[in-house]
Amino acid sequence: MRSSVVTFPDGRTAGRSEIVGAVPVGDRHGLVVAETPFHPLDHTWPDQPADRGTIGGLPVVDCVTGAQSSTGEVFVGDAIPVRRGTEGWEWLVVHVTETPLPVGAEVELEVDAGFRAALSAGHTACHLAALAVNAALAGHWRKEAASDPLGHPDFDQAAIVSSRIEPYGSVDVYRLGKSLRKKGFSAEGLDFRKVARQANEQLAGWVAADAPVRLDVPGPGLTARRTWHCSLPEGEASIPCGGTHVGSTAELGRVEVAFSLEEAALTMRTTCGAAS
Repeated sequence: MRSSVVTFPDGRTAGRSEIVGAVPVGDRHGLVVAETPFHPLDHTWPDQPADRGTIGGLPVVDCVTGAQSSTGEVFVGDAIPVRRGTEGWEWLVVHVTETPLPVGAEVELEVDAGFRAALSAGHTACHLAALAVNAALAGHWRKEAASDPLGHPDFDQAAIVSSRIEPYGSVDVYRLGKSLRKKGFSAEGLDFRKVARQANEQLAGWVAADAPVRLDVPGPGLTARRTWHCSLPEGEASIPCGGTHVGSTAELGRVEVAFSLEEAALTMRTTCGAAS
């Protein structure tokens, strides 16, 4: 099998292609096609959930990343033993079904467009929220820190533990422990309700600006290094990203963040108005 060609970065939700391989995924069937509109769950940074939909009329119950070695052995999901994009490996979108389909068959692929749109909104809102929180926390650094695309100390990248995209939102968890203090950030006495208010004011301004959003797509392969861009009033923001997004900030309706703090873990929940 050769690396899957993916069309989801261009917003596609449908296509037709040949089944070029089949691999077991537990007790289910993993189908690989030459070209697919499906966005799979990434095995290294599983932030955006897999697309839903059908392949050859069958429900796609999961969609995961696969990798084939030079010897032809295929690994799926967490079992992949190499870094994403490692040369000499073929990178595959594996559509998981309960029922097999024959290799060589031409099939229609249909993505649940509504679910995709909800995840795209959540992913764009997640990036905007990270930039807004970085700005709100800029005054709490005692040392010079790496900057985000807008020139603020990048709290998000320095402290992030996990990020999960949801329909019309996201949940990000940050660690506020010793390692972050060593980098120069102090959370002592920090009022995260105030931080949320400041971030939400910034987010409201960005939504009102109707800033265009686009993906830079350097190639058709699953592991191509795609980049999210947003032309905000403060400048062009760009973040490496393999997910899907809306076309402008105004499509989000509104974006708001809220925080909860438990011991040294800070959780930021982002929601956007497209949910209503």
